[in-house]
Amino acid sequence: MKSLDSSFFTHNRDVAMKKLGGSMLVVAGYTGMQLTNDMESKFVQEGNFWYLTGVEFPDWWLIVDSKRGKSWLVEPDIDEMHRLFTESLDQDEARRISGIGEILTRDQAMTMLRAAAKSHQFVYTIGTPPYHEHFGFSLNSAPHDMRQMLERLFAKVEDFRLEMARIRAIKQPIELAMMQAAIDITVKALAEVKANITTYKHEYQIEADLGHTFRYGGGQGHAFDPIIASGANATVAHYFTNDAKLKKGTFVMCDVGAKTSGYSADITRTYAYGAPTKRMQAVHDAVREAQAAIIEILRPGLSLEAYQQHVDTTVKEAMLRLNIIESLDDEQGYRRHMPHAVSHGLGVDVHDALGRPRELQPGMVLTVEPGIYLGEEGIGVRIEDDILITETGYRNLSGKLPTGF
Repeated sequence: MKSLDSSFFTHNRDVAMKKLGGSMLVVAGYTGMQLTNDMESKFVQEGNFWYLTGVEFPDWWLIVDSKRGKSWLVEPDIDEMHRLFTESLDQDEARRISGIGEILTRDQAMTMLRAAAKSHQFVYTIGTPPYHEHFGFSLNSAPHDMRQMLERLFAKVEDFRLEMARIRAIKQPIELAMMQAAIDITVKALAEVKANITTYKHEYQIEADLGHTFRYGGGQGHAFDPIIASGANATVAHYFTNDAKLKKGTFVMCDVGAKTSGYSADITRTYAYGAPTKRMQAVHDAVREAQAAIIEILRPGLSLEAYQQHVDTTVKEAMLRLNIIESLDDEQGYRRHMPHAVSHGLGVDVHDALGRPRELQPGMVLTVEPGIYLGEEGIGVRIEDDILITETGYRNLSGKLPTGF
């Protein structure tokens, strides 16, 4: 399989340059974050910065001047003690990865930006994610700090995040190859779990086998914290404890994805542990049928509004047949038993932004993941596949993995 090299990141910067129209873009890579006490969390790079540079180390910057058609990397100031104790990226390796020949110190970068502020009325940067006030956790400080610094230098600072989302939404062939590799590893891991489901005693044993397959198969590991939710735990959309003992006559929901060469998979299957009840079977069948019906209408040109209407009607009808809601107008009951969106973009980020499109476009990759969650019955079912929108319809990238249990 072909791997990514500097030509990929150089191409991405060239595309961004054309969108800049003579302006400058200054982007901060993420900074390192605390895990506990004096321990640092495993570093994960900001998606846009990685897409433009390939750099996976903290505190680097990127400067793009589209008027001059040139880019610079800015290395962090690292003292000798930290270089001895912490892995860091040297200049030669940064050049090899990114395809950027010139690397600046922080002082050199600040001198350049002060001079640029005299000839550029405004500058672009990557702002904070939309709706971040609803996240419920603290953001990485680097993008906010970068914007504040730029606001002290330039008369105006604009957010380039939406333009980057639109660029990244349409996947290049090499990106699809990387994604397919991540999906294939995930499919293999889930198929093995299904085949051995009766040998597990606890949720964490399933998590351990999945992680082993991801790494042993050449992946970077989990693209996100895995969800291995059995019984009533599966009625919580984002359950991460993964510690419960498995009980016969319940479902085990596995929402997982490998990461390979910077790209993510995101697949969910719900398997029976022991013989399922008739009610469990009925709920699982309903979700399978709903997912198939939703996927079947995907095509380029389909409006997001029409898609959402089809999703809502399809899942409501499934709930109606199961006597979960009393009518198609029961919006409150519907949202109580299906509280999350049925789709999101997928790529570098597990939740890749699609750039606020009005309709689906060829090259987009999105998940389709309807679910039904019955807290009072201890039944939760979600089934999720990764779908590529093609020129004529769609391709299910994870379709090799059966949805049944």
